[in-house]
Amino acid sequence: MERHPDYDEFVRPMPSWYPEAKLGIFMHWGPYAVPGWAEPIGAHGTFHGEGWEREFNTHNPYAEWYYNTIRIEGSPARQHHFEAHGGRPYDDFLDQWTAADFDADDLLALVKRSGARYFVPTTKHHDGVTLWDAPHTGDRNTVQRGPRRDLVGEMRDAAERHGVRFGVYYSGGLDWHVDSGPPVIGPLGDAYRPIHAEYARYVHAHVADLIDRYAPEILWGDIEWPDAGKAPGEHSLIDLFRRFYARRPDGVVNDRWGDTHWDFRTSEYEVNHGAESASAWENCRGIGFSFAYNRLEDASHSMTGPETIRYFVDVVARGGNLLLNIGPTAEGRVTDIQRRALEELGAWNDVNGAAVFGSEPLPEGWAASSETPWIRWTRTNGFAHAFIDAPTGDVVSLEVASERIDAPSSVVVPDSDAPGPVVLSFPLR
Repeated sequence: MERHPDYDEFVRPMPSWYPEAKLGIFMHWGPYAVPGWAEPIGAHGTFHGEGWEREFNTHNPYAEWYYNTIRIEGSPARQHHFEAHGGRPYDDFLDQWTAADFDADDLLALVKRSGARYFVPTTKHHDGVTLWDAPHTGDRNTVQRGPRRDLVGEMRDAAERHGVRFGVYYSGGLDWHVDSGPPVIGPLGDAYRPIHAEYARYVHAHVADLIDRYAPEILWGDIEWPDAGKAPGEHSLIDLFRRFYARRPDGVVNDRWGDTHWDFRTSEYEVNHGAESASAWENCRGIGFSFAYNRLEDASHSMTGPETIRYFVDVVARGGNLLLNIGPTAEGRVTDIQRRALEELGAWNDVNGAAVFGSEPLPEGWAASSETPWIRWTRTNGFAHAFIDAPTGDVVSLEVASERIDAPSSVVVPDSDAPGPVVLSFPLR
């Protein structure tokens, strides 16, 4: 994946805040939270073999893909949709989406307690429903129907009050309402993407409005961008990036806008690990197998607090950021499983965050990570930090380059009040 030379003007040093932030909270929320249904078959990227894409899409664990999955003949989601909802039109869910219990301040207080430095909610997913009164959407948005609220504005304002940087997710690559093609079954390619000029003008108007109204610090695109909108011109992606950086000179853009421009690369669950060799990268995943709320997911499909902490530390130790997703119910409540994971992550960060936020990976050869016992490393301010997840009192060997790190060859794992790995710090030589 290479940047296009038309976008060279946007190449610049990475703003320091982003790689130092380490943790963001993602949020997928839309009419799909009303049915809240997907098969919890496993984590994306763990399916292999010939035809895995067809199998994955037919049994898609992402509840936010409900609009697509119910259109696939023979899919369990389609059968469920007819049995539970009488096969009703998808847009009925927009009218049933109440957000009655949604409190943006409560949500952002939880995000802040987790230790996250930034927050990125969906503003339009592939179903085409916008969470603000976006241009040219008529009444198909949350201001005119369903919640009857500017949810993007509420979340942006709450993020500012709680001192959390605000970003926006926007699906430019797919819109199953505006450009309704066949359901996505096989590998996601041009057969499923709207690429024409009319759609390029439509999505340009949306993202320009997001920039002008809400001044996000992160533009998080998804799937791609219509090809007709990539070349220089009035309704081009180039124009949008110029608007964005003019409004937010220290803003950042992800890599899902096609072969155009990005500030950081992305992986998702176990997909696209090749992006993790970039100088700046971010892994995104849900606490469960779905990004959006899925009523079929329970604790057996979800990371616990300690598992979430280990996942976070592993990403940071390898040089990345984690964008950890939550999916509220249709009423706007964060589920107990997800809330508990964020609270425990926050409690751990309160104790150990100095070894994580603003840290860098150790150079290769300075110390060895391991799986049994579980050990990871970072460095900050002249210290190397060992993250050890092993029973209290165990003697754990440390493989370190003694000329680099002033650490013993073994340590006794101390007791800790915080869930997750204990952190031991050693001076760098």
